[in-house]
Amino acid sequence: MDAGVNAFVAKPFNEAELKSKIDEALGLVSAGNEPPGQTRGPREKINGRVKLKVAHIQITDHLILGVLKHLIAKGDLQPQHFELETVCMPGWNPVQDALEKGAVDAALILAPIAMDLYNFGVPIKLTLLAHKNGSIFVRSNREGYAEPYADYFRSQSFYIPHKMSVHHMLAHLFFSSIGLTPGMVGEGQSDVNFEVVAPIKMQEFMQSNNAAAGFMVAEPLGTKAIASGAADLQFLSSELWENHPCCVVTIRDDFIEPHTEAVYEFTEMLVTAGKFIDQKPEMAAEIGVAFLDPNKTLGLKVPVLKNVLSEVKGIKTGDLYPAIEDLRTMNDYMVKRMRIGTPVDLEAFIDTRFADAACKDRVSSNLPGYLHIADQTAVDLLTRYAQVAHGEDKSMLNLEGKYLTFSLDGQQYGIDILRIKEIIGMLPVRSIPQAPPYIRGVISLRGRTIPVIDLRVKFGLGAPASGDRSCIVILESDYAGQAMCIGVAVDSVSEVLTIRSSHIDPTPTFGARIDTRHILAMAKAENGIRMLLDIDHVLQEDERLAIWVSPEGEAHAA
Repeated sequence: MDAGVNAFVAKPFNEAELKSKIDEALGLVSAGNEPPGQTRGPREKINGRVKLKVAHIQITDHLILGVLKHLIAKGDLQPQHFELETVCMPGWNPVQDALEKGAVDAALILAPIAMDLYNFGVPIKLTLLAHKNGSIFVRSNREGYAEPYADYFRSQSFYIPHKMSVHHMLAHLFFSSIGLTPGMVGEGQSDVNFEVVAPIKMQEFMQSNNAAAGFMVAEPLGTKAIASGAADLQFLSSELWENHPCCVVTIRDDFIEPHTEAVYEFTEMLVTAGKFIDQKPEMAAEIGVAFLDPNKTLGLKVPVLKNVLSEVKGIKTGDLYPAIEDLRTMNDYMVKRMRIGTPVDLEAFIDTRFADAACKDRVSSNLPGYLHIADQTAVDLLTRYAQVAHGEDKSMLNLEGKYLTFSLDGQQYGIDILRIKEIIGMLPVRSIPQAPPYIRGVISLRGRTIPVIDLRVKFGLGAPASGDRSCIVILESDYAGQAMCIGVAVDSVSEVLTIRSSHIDPTPTFGARIDTRHILAMAKAENGIRMLLDIDHVLQEDERLAIWVSPEGEAHAA
């Protein structure tokens, strides 16, 4: 600023934030920053209740808000003083900006960001924790993780969600404890380069960057990366700091003072939602998928979220009381060891009267969690990579779910039920000239022309399916980024099975001469093994082109 800069944007930022700052720098728009403490005027009342607008992002840390919204919608909880409105934002910067400018009344936000805002004069109070624990450190699953293990991370990039985060703090502690010198990119000499990346982009960035060794992030994004085969588990955040704070509930003063009763009620209901998650993780996982991934941009699945909520050392929402000692530990470490931020008057910043009322039956210990700062814990976490049992379990979570099973030549196979459109009996099939032998032709189904392949022929199992129980399964495959309907002829359809990750084994290796890319995994059932098929790999790109059907219904064969 002293050098004449007139706009800046902090990482991580998205396209809209960048364009806004460019426009601001070029004088096309004014900054429009209202001074700290300025109110936004009278708030909207709905049936005598004040509207409470709360910001969050797409992480499990904010699930108490989604569960509360669900319980209110069902009528299990009936607020008398507030009407809840939740606002899902793409990253921490928009949440921070909205809270600072009063565009929202409250936010679930990283504790260090909240402390920083308070120190810079933003009129907010910390009223409750959003959770405890709940973050994960994963490393890229590329080859090369061998003794000396610390060298795997040396001279590499490592992603964190924000400079002001417990993820930055714990990653700094881990790397420092194993003999490396971590630091932000561009800030002096370091062995490990921290880079700030939006949480939902971390897996994508890591997979496209050979110099990225891993990332630390709030769940379920780490477990999702493990389940998709992109990463391996290094440790859970609670293994370095038991029952640590991370995200907190912050509310603007200009909402608290005129609407104190609403804040008491909101806090009490968040505590109720937290206990619901602890007691009913499977139901909370179903609620969470819809709340955290409403547009299905994350590809989040219930089994992944259930695993995160059920993890013994994972996220905890049963005790949300804001212990000052733990928040002081966080602030002290970042200020004194990392030279980030400034000391915070926590007694003034944390308003405990609402948590005191909501957590009056609290039975948890008042002692702060233990930060493993002066022992060998980090070294143990570095070297135990081959013994992490729950990391292996997580690797199959994406495959858990319901499968339609069917028979081919006496062997049972399974396809994800979500890919199935319908099952029909055998219909007359019109052949396609010059098509490969496994393409039986096309059928007309309710005015649509659908290509049909015979899996018996495709897999080299003999003559086409032609028995009394033979049928066609209509399913969706992907071609050039678009959904494509394909019929597959099978000997018979068996049943729909719910297959758990604990019953799924990786596909065995049969040698280079046998292509097993179309087999996702092997599922164990009471009456035998099912091969779970990846239908998008059953037909390769050139084969899908060979049976492409134009929008006008004309079948093509290469």
